[in-house]
Amino acid sequence: MAGKKKIFSILRPVLLGLVLIAIAALITRSLYFQHDDPAKDAIRRIRERGYLIALTDANSLSYFVLRGEPMGYQLEVLQSFAKYLGVPLRLIALNNIAQLYYYLDYGAGDVIALNLPASGPGKKMAHFSDPMGETRLVLVQRKASGNKKDTTVFVDKFSDFPADTLFVRQNPFLNSYYETFVKKTGKRAILKVLTDVSQEELIRRVAKGNINYALCQENVVTVYKRAFWNIDDHVLAHDLFPYGWGVNLNSDSLLQKINAWLGAYKASGELHKVYLNYFDNQRIANVLQSDFASFSGNRLSPYDKEIRACSEWIHWDWRLVASLVYEESNFIPGQTSSRSASGLMQLMPETAARFGVDSGSSSAQQIAAGVKYVGYLFRQMPEEITNPKERIYFALASYNVGIGRVLAAREKAEIYGKDKNRWNGHVDYYLLSRSEKDPYAKGDTSKQVPADYKMEGFVDDIIARYYHYKNLIPE
Repeated sequence: MAGKKKIFSILRPVLLGLVLIAIAALITRSLYFQHDDPAKDAIRRIRERGYLIALTDANSLSYFVLRGEPMGYQLEVLQSFAKYLGVPLRLIALNNIAQLYYYLDYGAGDVIALNLPASGPGKKMAHFSDPMGETRLVLVQRKASGNKKDTTVFVDKFSDFPADTLFVRQNPFLNSYYETFVKKTGKRAILKVLTDVSQEELIRRVAKGNINYALCQENVVTVYKRAFWNIDDHVLAHDLFPYGWGVNLNSDSLLQKINAWLGAYKASGELHKVYLNYFDNQRIANVLQSDFASFSGNRLSPYDKEIRACSEWIHWDWRLVASLVYEESNFIPGQTSSRSASGLMQLMPETAARFGVDSGSSSAQQIAAGVKYVGYLFRQMPEEITNPKERIYFALASYNVGIGRVLAAREKAEIYGKDKNRWNGHVDYYLLSRSEKDPYAKGDTSKQVPADYKMEGFVDDIIARYYHYKNLIPE
């Protein structure tokens, strides 16, 4: 026993030294290598992934498609931020805010792009950006009709509220505000929380008489009062509160980027301009009545049926083909370009003749011819391009500039060490580069390209728009 104690007394300083070294190493790592934790370095994670994932809702204010064009307040603001970061934008659109928060909390999304109130409970769930604006919570009800058969109580103050159902949109960031309002009514209001429902839909239901009372944000109600004349919102449910975007509690680097961009964006006046374009829009009634809106009829154009049918011939998602049609003509028939391309698919005369159409052919015939041409180009792509998505990119580029130019750029990419079977960042470079001083662009210089030649962004625009269509238009 004495021998063991002697050995331990000898080893104790050594063991203590090892423990101290280990502790010092841990402290050093925590101080100098915090960026190695991907959960805390959101910006690095975004750059490694290659794009920003934003979470938002789908309605006629935040994010929608109207006559083929992706639009919305949150979409436009997000596009500005993605441009600031220098990465593409991807959106997940749901009207279930609790589910959006779930995605944020588990790292499936980078930012919730909604007008989120920076409430006390909310600050325990997410970090909020600097305020983008401020609004209030109001009671939405129908104006007093004067009809004796209408027994609905018109609420002028909290004490007027009857023992009736109060409908709200599920929103964990607003729960405390909802509960405060119920208490102010003497708990006569019976709270009914709805999931997968937008504020727009709640307002519509009140206006149509499907429900009597709802709580919504005042700036949203103000927009829809232009479309629903019988809506009243004079009863204040909660005082003015600031709102902004939300990020994961471990996303400090992303929050810093958002606030840096937001400061400049607000100072430039662009945020206010975009806000007014949607929240002070006199055309909202016409927008809500459109047959070609994602929030109403789920239609892109008058030609959806024809596009769906023809897309099956080449086994492409019809929404991808629709994005191509929009890129070429904005779904507007009868157009002819300065280079004599015509119709919904903007086919050159020789190509149109090859597939049996001309500028006088019907829209259905032009769409059919254009899809056949796309299918032909897709089949002509070299067999080495095995990735189906890459083959689509090459086919779309060939539709725009001709297969000869695309194949030439593909060979040039190989000469300069790029992957000739990949489009983005590889072959596309040798079609997009136009500088005569750039040796990589030789043989494809600005002097050799027609003045109206347009390639930059063609494929990217089609694919980006296609993702929006996938988000908002049913398959």
